[in-house]
Amino acid sequence: MQSRNWKRIVIKVGSALIAPNNSGCSSHYLLSIAQFIVRVRSMGIDVVLVSSGSVAAGAHLFPNDTKSNIATKKAMAAAGQTEMMSTWDKLFDFPTAQILLTHGDLRDRERYVSIKDTIFTLLDNGILPILNENDTVTTDKLKVGDNDNLSAMIASAADADVLLICSDVDGLYDKNPHTHDDAKLLSLVSNIDESIYAMAGSATSDVGTGGMKTKIQAAEKAVSHGIDTFILNGFSELPFNMLLQGKNPGTHFKPHETPMQEHLHWMTHTSSAEGEVVVGDSFDSPLDAQSKELTSEEILAVNGNFSVGDTILVRKDDGTKLAKAKSNYSSCLLSFIAGQNDKKFANALQHRTGPIISDKNIALLEEQ
Repeated sequence: MQSRNWKRIVIKVGSALIAPNNSGCSSHYLLSIAQFIVRVRSMGIDVVLVSSGSVAAGAHLFPNDTKSNIATKKAMAAAGQTEMMSTWDKLFDFPTAQILLTHGDLRDRERYVSIKDTIFTLLDNGILPILNENDTVTTDKLKVGDNDNLSAMIASAADADVLLICSDVDGLYDKNPHTHDDAKLLSLVSNIDESIYAMAGSATSDVGTGGMKTKIQAAEKAVSHGIDTFILNGFSELPFNMLLQGKNPGTHFKPHETPMQEHLHWMTHTSSAEGEVVVGDSFDSPLDAQSKELTSEEILAVNGNFSVGDTILVRKDDGTKLAKAKSNYSSCLLSFIAGQNDKKFANALQHRTGPIISDKNIALLEEQ
């Protein structure tokens, strides 16, 4: 691992490893992961742990509830989080810290930077950050939904060199290895495209929320930020020993040679669009620094309610997504100038107020 020159690792551990039998937390599968973390830290490499498992850990405390409605799952998360943290804490002889967050925290730039600062401060003081989605308070609007994608967002925020996503299989196969004996493991993925996503099956764990698809989504987020990403079998000690020997333990997703800039990566993969600006299907400006500015007469519609500084989606009328960008106008003002028949008035207002979106705050999207 020293030959790789890694300085910081993010490890994602799922619910099936934390509470495999729905009877509370178990250290059975966590010991090898903890030993790996100890050895890595002894080599001078920072570690950040993203750990699912609060709901699974607390489920056994609600034996009479068979419906597991949303309120009960939130209660399970509240009860199970302390048990999960206690289990991790007992495996280390150094201090750990808990960070609970929602997507609402990550997609707000100010809170996102605050999370970064907290992680760096903990690492500077030799404390292991353990992060999880705050299932007790999160809502559909505010949740990431799975810790695979959350781990990729955290890896970006933590300026990690590598993301390790623990799975119940050895990596990405060309078909489901649980149902096909001739399934072949892909040791290296240089480009994540539709053919890679087609290989992903559904979740195979009874207690987890993510399957192989969410792991590929996480890998796509991470590699675009220049982060080496591995999917490996977390139920075995062997993959972690292989990593220590500098070997590939599963499927290695190769990072982009030219990583996306941090603020553009945040806007593309973490920030959520609060609204939309719709342009005509014939709109052909790439919205980059070399293009002309987006003008009011090119706007067909403004959808959603957003304020100055919010992230918005710019798309064509046919649904093609062009870019995510920071809006310099509120939805109210944009709707007003977009509906003006007097272009001179709209252009004068735009000239006085500035561009609708700045070329410094645009994340171009592949047409999708």
